[in-house]
Amino acid sequence: MSDSGDIVAVGLDLEPETLLLAYSKGVFPWPTEGLPTLWYSPKRRAVLDFDELHVPSRLKRFLKNQTWTYTVDRAFPAVIDACSIREDEGTWILPEMKKAYTQFHRLGHAHSIEVWEGSELIGGVYGVDVGGYFAGESMFHRKSNASKAALLYAIALQKQAGRSWMDIQVMSEHMEAFGAREISRRQFKQRLERAADFAQGPFAGEPEAVDYGAFCSSIE
Repeated sequence: MSDSGDIVAVGLDLEPETLLLAYSKGVFPWPTEGLPTLWYSPKRRAVLDFDELHVPSRLKRFLKNQTWTYTVDRAFPAVIDACSIREDEGTWILPEMKKAYTQFHRLGHAHSIEVWEGSELIGGVYGVDVGGYFAGESMFHRKSNASKAALLYAIALQKQAGRSWMDIQVMSEHMEAFGAREISRRQFKQRLERAADFAQGPFAGEPEAVDYGAFCSSIE
Protein backbone atom coordinates (compact mmCIF):
# COMPACT_ATOMS: atom_id res chain seq x y z
CA MET A 1 0.00 0.00 0.00
CA SER A 2 1.46 3.34 -0.97
CA ASP A 3 -1.48 5.69 -1.48
CA SER A 4 -2.59 7.37 1.74
CA GLY A 5 -6.02 7.76 0.16
CA ASP A 6 -6.48 4.02 0.63
CA ILE A 7 -6.44 4.46 4.43
CA VAL A 8 -9.88 5.16 5.83
CA ALA A 9 -9.28 4.75 9.58
CA VAL A 10 -6.43 4.64 12.09
CA GLY A 11 -6.44 2.82 15.40
CA LEU A 12 -9.55 0.92 16.50
CA ASP A 13 -9.42 -2.52 18.07
CA LEU A 14 -9.43 -5.95 16.45
CA GLU A 15 -12.45 -7.26 18.32
CA PRO A 16 -14.86 -9.47 16.34
CA GLU A 17 -17.53 -6.77 16.23
CA THR A 18 -15.06 -4.30 14.73
CA LEU A 19 -13.84 -6.78 12.12
CA LEU A 20 -17.37 -7.80 11.23
CA LEU A 21 -18.44 -4.21 10.64
CA ALA A 22 -15.26 -3.38 8.73
CA TYR A 23 -15.46 -6.30 6.30
CA SER A 24 -19.17 -5.70 5.73
CA LYS A 25 -18.14 -2.25 4.46
CA GLY A 26 -15.21 -3.54 2.42
CA VAL A 27 -12.60 -2.33 4.92
CA PHE A 28 -9.74 -4.44 6.26
CA PRO A 29 -6.81 -3.91 8.66
CA TRP A 30 -3.23 -3.89 7.48
CA PRO A 31 -1.00 -3.33 10.51
CA THR A 32 2.44 -1.81 10.34
CA GLU A 33 4.69 -2.56 13.27
CA GLY A 34 5.18 0.47 15.49
CA LEU A 35 2.07 2.28 14.20
CA PRO A 36 -1.59 2.22 15.23
CA THR A 37 -3.60 -0.25 13.18
CA LEU A 38 -4.28 1.11 9.70
CA TRP A 39 -7.60 0.27 8.02
CA TYR A 40 -7.84 0.18 4.23
CA SER A 41 -10.46 0.49 1.55
CA PRO A 42 -8.30 0.71 -1.58
CA LYS A 43 -9.27 3.18 -4.27
CA ARG A 44 -8.25 0.45 -6.74
CA ARG A 45 -9.55 -2.88 -5.43
CA ALA A 46 -8.31 -6.21 -6.76
CA VAL A 47 -10.99 -8.82 -7.44
CA LEU A 48 -11.06 -12.17 -9.22
CA ASP A 49 -14.09 -12.87 -11.37
CA PHE A 50 -14.36 -16.62 -11.74
CA ASP A 51 -15.36 -16.45 -15.39
CA GLU A 52 -12.07 -14.63 -16.04
CA LEU A 53 -9.97 -17.16 -14.10
CA HIS A 54 -6.94 -18.37 -16.04
CA VAL A 55 -5.10 -21.52 -15.00
CA PRO A 56 -2.19 -22.74 -17.15
CA SER A 57 -2.67 -26.18 -18.67
CA ARG A 58 0.53 -27.37 -17.03
CA LEU A 59 -0.82 -26.48 -13.57
CA LYS A 60 -4.14 -28.22 -14.29
CA ARG A 61 -2.34 -31.37 -15.38
CA PHE A 62 -0.09 -31.22 -12.34
CA LEU A 63 -3.00 -30.91 -9.89
CA LYS A 64 -5.03 -33.65 -11.56
CA ASN A 65 -2.13 -36.03 -11.11
CA GLN A 66 -1.71 -35.33 -7.40
CA THR A 67 -3.09 -37.43 -4.56
CA TRP A 68 -3.34 -34.45 -2.24
CA THR A 69 -6.40 -34.05 -0.03
CA TYR A 70 -8.25 -30.87 0.84
CA THR A 71 -10.01 -29.80 4.01
CA VAL A 72 -11.79 -26.73 5.28
CA ASP A 73 -11.28 -25.21 8.75
CA ARG A 74 -9.38 -28.22 10.03
CA ALA A 75 -6.15 -26.40 10.85
CA PHE A 76 -6.82 -22.65 10.88
CA PRO A 77 -4.16 -21.77 13.52
CA ALA A 78 -1.52 -23.74 11.61
CA VAL A 79 -2.45 -22.05 8.33
CA ILE A 80 -2.30 -18.50 9.69
CA ASP A 81 0.97 -19.31 11.46
CA ALA A 82 2.48 -20.58 8.21
CA CYS A 83 1.21 -17.54 6.30
CA SER A 84 2.93 -15.23 8.78
CA ILE A 85 6.38 -16.65 8.09
CA ARG A 86 8.26 -14.53 5.58
CA GLU A 87 11.95 -15.35 5.75
CA ASP A 88 13.18 -12.50 3.57
CA GLU A 89 10.57 -9.86 4.30
CA GLY A 90 8.42 -8.49 7.06
CA THR A 91 4.90 -9.67 7.75
CA TRP A 92 1.70 -7.83 8.54
CA ILE A 93 0.33 -10.94 10.26
CA LEU A 94 1.53 -9.84 13.69
CA PRO A 95 0.73 -11.77 16.90
CA GLU A 96 -2.29 -9.57 17.61
CA MET A 97 -3.61 -10.32 14.11
CA LYS A 98 -3.22 -14.06 14.63
CA LYS A 99 -5.10 -13.85 17.90
CA ALA A 100 -7.89 -11.71 16.46
CA TYR A 101 -8.43 -13.80 13.33
CA THR A 102 -8.29 -17.07 15.22
CA GLN A 103 -11.09 -15.76 17.42
CA PHE A 104 -12.90 -14.56 14.28
CA HIS A 105 -12.52 -18.08 12.92
CA ARG A 106 -14.04 -19.63 16.06
CA LEU A 107 -17.06 -17.39 15.53
CA GLY A 108 -17.46 -18.67 11.96
CA HIS A 109 -16.29 -15.62 10.00
CA ALA A 110 -12.72 -16.58 9.04
CA HIS A 111 -11.91 -19.80 7.22
CA SER A 112 -8.96 -21.83 6.07
CA ILE A 113 -8.51 -24.27 3.21
CA GLU A 114 -5.79 -26.83 3.81
CA VAL A 115 -3.84 -29.00 1.38
CA TRP A 116 -2.39 -32.23 2.73
CA GLU A 117 0.11 -34.76 1.47
CA GLY A 118 -0.66 -37.66 3.72
CA SER A 119 -0.63 -36.19 7.20
CA GLU A 120 1.63 -33.26 6.26
CA LEU A 121 0.15 -29.80 5.82
CA ILE A 122 1.81 -28.56 2.61
CA GLY A 123 -0.25 -25.52 1.68
CA GLY A 124 -3.23 -23.40 2.52
CA VAL A 125 -5.13 -20.16 2.27
CA TYR A 126 -7.22 -18.26 4.78
CA GLY A 127 -9.67 -15.43 4.47
CA VAL A 128 -12.83 -13.80 5.76
CA ASP A 129 -16.37 -14.60 4.63
CA VAL A 130 -18.73 -11.78 5.59
CA GLY A 131 -21.71 -10.22 3.87
CA GLY A 132 -21.84 -12.69 1.01
CA TYR A 133 -18.27 -12.38 -0.24
CA PHE A 134 -14.92 -14.01 0.55
CA ALA A 135 -11.83 -11.88 1.08
CA GLY A 136 -8.64 -13.83 0.58
CA GLU A 137 -6.07 -12.74 3.15
CA SER A 138 -2.94 -14.84 2.64
CA MET A 139 -1.67 -18.22 1.52
CA PHE A 140 1.43 -20.37 1.86
CA HIS A 141 3.06 -23.46 0.40
CA ARG A 142 5.62 -26.03 1.48
CA LYS A 143 5.40 -28.00 -1.74
CA SER A 144 5.35 -26.50 -5.21
CA ASN A 145 1.87 -25.36 -6.35
CA ALA A 146 0.20 -26.23 -3.02
CA SER A 147 -0.90 -22.64 -2.35
CA LYS A 148 -2.35 -22.41 -5.87
CA ALA A 149 -4.21 -25.67 -5.23
CA ALA A 150 -5.68 -24.22 -2.03
CA LEU A 151 -6.82 -21.10 -3.86
CA LEU A 152 -8.45 -23.10 -6.65
CA TYR A 153 -10.20 -25.27 -4.11
CA ALA A 154 -11.55 -22.16 -2.38
CA ILE A 155 -12.83 -20.99 -5.76
CA ALA A 156 -14.46 -24.37 -6.40
CA LEU A 157 -16.36 -24.11 -3.12
CA GLN A 158 -17.52 -20.59 -3.90
CA LYS A 159 -18.66 -21.51 -7.41
CA GLN A 160 -20.59 -24.43 -5.99
CA ALA A 161 -22.38 -21.99 -3.65
CA GLY A 162 -23.37 -19.80 -6.61
CA ARG A 163 -20.83 -17.06 -6.18
CA SER A 164 -19.02 -15.52 -9.15
CA TRP A 165 -16.11 -13.56 -7.66
CA MET A 166 -13.84 -13.12 -4.66
CA ASP A 167 -11.99 -10.22 -3.11
CA ILE A 168 -8.21 -10.17 -3.57
CA GLN A 169 -7.86 -6.78 -1.81
CA VAL A 170 -4.48 -5.78 -3.30
CA MET A 171 -3.15 -6.80 -6.69
CA SER A 172 -0.08 -8.97 -6.91
CA GLU A 173 1.78 -10.33 -9.91
CA HIS A 174 0.77 -13.83 -8.87
CA MET A 175 -2.96 -13.02 -8.75
CA GLU A 176 -2.86 -10.94 -11.92
CA ALA A 177 -1.57 -14.02 -13.73
CA PHE A 178 -4.68 -15.87 -12.54
CA GLY A 179 -6.90 -13.20 -14.09
CA ALA A 180 -7.49 -10.82 -11.19
CA ARG A 181 -8.15 -7.21 -12.10
CA GLU A 182 -8.67 -3.89 -10.35
CA ILE A 183 -11.95 -2.05 -10.00
CA SER A 184 -12.77 1.25 -8.35
CA ARG A 185 -13.80 1.59 -4.72
CA ARG A 186 -17.27 2.64 -5.88
CA GLN A 187 -17.61 -0.44 -8.08
CA PHE A 188 -16.50 -2.65 -5.22
CA LYS A 189 -19.12 -1.16 -2.89
CA GLN A 190 -21.75 -1.84 -5.54
CA ARG A 191 -20.65 -5.47 -5.55
CA LEU A 192 -21.03 -5.62 -1.78
CA GLU A 193 -24.62 -4.44 -2.06
CA ARG A 194 -25.42 -7.30 -4.45
CA ALA A 195 -23.36 -9.85 -2.47
CA ALA A 196 -25.96 -9.94 0.29
CA ASP A 197 -27.94 -12.35 -1.89
CA PHE A 198 -25.16 -14.90 -1.28
CA ALA A 199 -24.81 -14.47 2.47
CA GLN A 200 -24.84 -18.24 2.99
CA GLY A 201 -21.19 -19.14 3.39
CA PRO A 202 -19.68 -21.70 0.97
CA PHE A 203 -17.20 -23.12 3.47
CA ALA A 204 -19.56 -25.18 5.58
CA GLY A 205 -20.23 -28.88 5.12
CA GLU A 206 -18.05 -31.52 3.52
CA PRO A 207 -15.38 -30.15 1.17
CA GLU A 208 -15.24 -33.56 -0.50
CA ALA A 209 -18.59 -32.68 -2.07
CA VAL A 210 -16.67 -30.63 -4.65
CA ASP A 211 -15.46 -32.68 -7.61
CA TYR A 212 -12.06 -31.04 -7.72
CA GLY A 213 -10.82 -33.01 -10.72
CA ALA A 214 -13.85 -32.00 -12.76
CA PHE A 215 -13.38 -28.41 -11.68
CA CYS A 216 -9.74 -28.41 -12.84
CA SER A 217 -10.81 -29.88 -16.17
CA SER A 218 -13.53 -27.31 -16.76
CA ILE A 219 -11.66 -24.08 -16.06
CA GLU A 220 -10.11 -22.17 -18.94
